[in-house]
Amino acid sequence: MGWLALTLLAFALGVWAQARWRTPLANPTLIATLAVAGTLLVSGTPYATYAGAARPLTSLLAPAVVALAAPLYRHRALLARQWRALVLGGLAGTALAVAANALLAHALRLSPGAARALLTAPATSPVALQLAPFTQAPPALAATLAVLSGLLGALLLPPVLTRLGVRHPLARGLAMGAVAHGIGTARAREEGEQTGAAASVGMGLAALLVTAVVGTLAALGHR
Repeated sequence: MGWLALTLLAFALGVWAQARWRTPLANPTLIATLAVAGTLLVSGTPYATYAGAARPLTSLLAPAVVALAAPLYRHRALLARQWRALVLGGLAGTALAVAANALLAHALRLSPGAARALLTAPATSPVALQLAPFTQAPPALAATLAVLSGLLGALLLPPVLTRLGVRHPLARGLAMGAVAHGIGTARAREEGEQTGAAASVGMGLAALLVTAVVGTLAALGHR
């Protein structure tokens, strides 16, 4: 089976569904993930086989994340004026997410590997993968939890922010980027370029803070 073709078709189906039904559940990434995961389970195909076939797509993941920074340049003047609020808000949101994941891992009595993987979930999946050797977490689990975190954030956060009365594009974008990283940033760009630019800031700050936390813990662990 052409796993690369299946992935592209599943995502295209998600894009079509999103255009037809304006609902958070019609998320292209979510639909593609469910379609591919279901096919893997039904066919009994190991994930390693799929990962090898889909390597041309995964190699584009890092450049795609970098491309999300394009709105930063176009709205650099606005972001420069609001840099204090953006930095404080982004770091505070990420710190809260890391603390919540640590408490969740303790409450669920997860294995050490799963708990370490959950610790990096607030960062985007390429960062989580790079941090896996330092946390000694399973790389596949770290990437999966990061993607799952992004999916849940992209689905749940926009309506929650609306219900809370958060309507400013910078505030909405910062929250989506810090909590749901790459997938949240893509979702934020649907609301406008300013929202997408703020989401890119939030995603970058989340990656920096999670990396700093993991690096500090790794250094303390080697003492």
